[in-house]
Amino acid sequence: MGKIIAIANQKGGVGKTTTSVNLAASLGVLEKKVLLIDADPQANATSGLGIDVESVEIGTYQILEHTNTAKEAAIPTETPNLDIIPAHIDLVAIEIELVDKDQREYMLKKALEEIKDQYDYILIDCAPSLGLLTLNALTAADAVIIPIQCEYFALEGLGKLLNTIKSVQKIHNKNLDIEGLLLTMYDSRLRLSNQVVDEVQKHFNDMVFSTIIQRNVKLSEAPSYGENIINYDASSKGASNYLSLAKEIITKNS
Repeated sequence: MGKIIAIANQKGGVGKTTTSVNLAASLGVLEKKVLLIDADPQANATSGLGIDVESVEIGTYQILEHTNTAKEAAIPTETPNLDIIPAHIDLVAIEIELVDKDQREYMLKKALEEIKDQYDYILIDCAPSLGLLTLNALTAADAVIIPIQCEYFALEGLGKLLNTIKSVQKIHNKNLDIEGLLLTMYDSRLRLSNQVVDEVQKHFNDMVFSTIIQRNVKLSEAPSYGENIINYDASSKGASNYLSLAKEIITKNS
């Protein structure tokens, strides 16, 4: 039975897509069968794995519309054990199209039922908003990872996201857990980075992953080559951070 994990934060630029792509690749390298779902109309996870977004004909939009199955939409990537359901800019329209449909929050959950058992982990890269797309992801997910960047406004908006998660638990998905808060873009030389880490760990102690994702040039370069960090530079700090996170998640779920 695959575990579905949404990677969500309505703030942009916190490392959601970087985490989705590189965690998925790291789990794949550690011999877990992984499906990554790009549920962000910007389609950065799709292009970050070397897929031409313009050429996507069957993707997240089609499975939410139920015009295609998730099995038809999933394609293999160059990374071992990693498939992706890609996104295309047409995903922008889905929120408007689903708005008057029955059970609109459950479209993704229904679409994933037939393939859930074929993967160890299904990761969903959410859009930077709390709209219907993200709601679909949270309703389908077993757990959510919340990336938080080690910067001044890190905790701003976190309360809002946690309230959204609470209301999803109450109304749509009582089994939704928080897998963990993930500190990203950490720079050990900055006092502010260290203050944010202390503050988040103090407030949320057990909910915070031990792994911290450090600022790393290679991590920002990799997507422009259409590669995840493992394929791009397996010896980089970024690669070892994400492998460590993957191991932490596997241990937690074994």
